[in-house]
Amino acid sequence: MTSTAQTSNNDAVSGLKPDDEQQYLTFIMADEEYGVDILAVQEIRGWEPTTVIPNAPDYIKGVINLRGTIVPIMDLRSRFHLERVEYSPVTVVIILKVETERGERVMGIVVDAVSDVHSIKNSDTRNSPDLIEDLNTEFIRSLVSVDDSMIILLDVQRLLTIDTQLLNLASALTADND
Repeated sequence: MTSTAQTSNNDAVSGLKPDDEQQYLTFIMADEEYGVDILAVQEIRGWEPTTVIPNAPDYIKGVINLRGTIVPIMDLRSRFHLERVEYSPVTVVIILKVETERGERVMGIVVDAVSDVHSIKNSDTRNSPDLIEDLNTEFIRSLVSVDDSMIILLDVQRLLTIDTQLLNLASALTADND
């Protein structure tokens, strides 16, 4: 499929027209800029210690209690197999929320720092190259150039539904707290 056909196919799936503009919250990890749909962002918090979940994948730091909701916290650096770094005062947790056919999903992602909010036209985005078949590339929605830098736009829906067992565990913990 050609790049134009892929872009048109993505437009049809997402329901966006080429000139539709969306806002993205961008953040930094390993000197690269990533973005998530700002409508999926529930809040931005500073890093705080989590309650560790036994047998969780290494990229799940644990859970936090956010006003009565148990929220799994994913270290995005670990999830994307990037070099680990010590958390600093600018390390933040972005709490994301999406609606799925199974209900509302909430998860926090640990990132190095929040960068900016950009308004991006759908027609300015490009599909990621099909260089390798890798689980991590399925999280990439598209790429976009802003000024002189490339921003990797993430598919929040896929990112939040990767570990349904863990999310089900968090839901069970929330139900137990009620």
